Amino acid sequence: MSFSAAAGNVAPTVIHTDTQGLVHGDFKLPVADGSIAAYYAAPEGRRDLPIVLVVQEIFGVHEHIKDICRRVAKAGYLAVAANLYERQGDASVYTDIPKLIAELVSKVPDEQVFADLDASVAWAAQNGGDARRVAVTGFCWGGRLTWMYAAHNPDVRAAVAWYGKLSTGHGPLIKRVAFDVVNELHGPVLGLYGAQDASIPLADIDTMKTKLANGNAAAKQSEFVVYPDADHAFMADYRASYKPEAAKDGWKRMLEWFQRYL
Repeated sequence: MSFSAAAGNVAPTVIHTDTQGLVHGDFKLPVADGSIAAYYAAPEGRRDLPIVLVVQEIFGVHEHIKDICRRVAKAGYLAVAANLYERQGDASVYTDIPKLIAELVSKVPDEQVFADLDASVAWAAQNGGDARRVAVTGFCWGGRLTWMYAAHNPDVRAAVAWYGKLSTGHGPLIKRVAFDVVNELHGPVLGLYGAQDASIPLADIDTMKTKLANGNAAAKQSEFVVYPDADHAFMADYRASYKPEAAKDGWKRMLEWFQRYL
């Protein structure tokens, strides 16, 4: 199992989901300018599955994100995680988070991400997925992109954003933020956040709640859950930030959200 060096030492709480009953693996995802690395997992022998796009943290598609895909697949979905900044570099070689953000993450435009996620849906539709039932979930960097993609793709029926930035992005290429797309959401978003997360002020969450309440139909259906004792990355079971109670509750809520809207 390969984890991102920049994330620090792997915690003893790390979860490894087995592959029994699944088809899964690394593959090359066809995209507009060639192909990029990706990973998928799905229940074995089933077709017309709802599609769940799993959007990486800043650390890329490492073992934790692949494990998330397997967990999603165990729940009955076709999960796909594309390496969304392979063109900019290799996140796995970095040992320092600020350097990773400055040299790689900040150079990724949203338009590139949207196109690659669109390509992920297209691939999934050709490999057992139902392109009319699309959900997206993401963590940290991917949490912000979850909001943004829910406003980009009309086929997104549900989205779950784990501690994604609301009022900012990572770097100078970001033209719009989650605040800006409330009235463009195609599916309702469940936001799962930590009250102790200094990188996402509670004031931002309050502002987003107000915007959602005054937004379109999908915005009005969106909800937040804020865990009082949780910090950033509380779902990351391989890191010291992991909060088991919040993580388990968030996971349960995510699956209920998917069940409701997919």
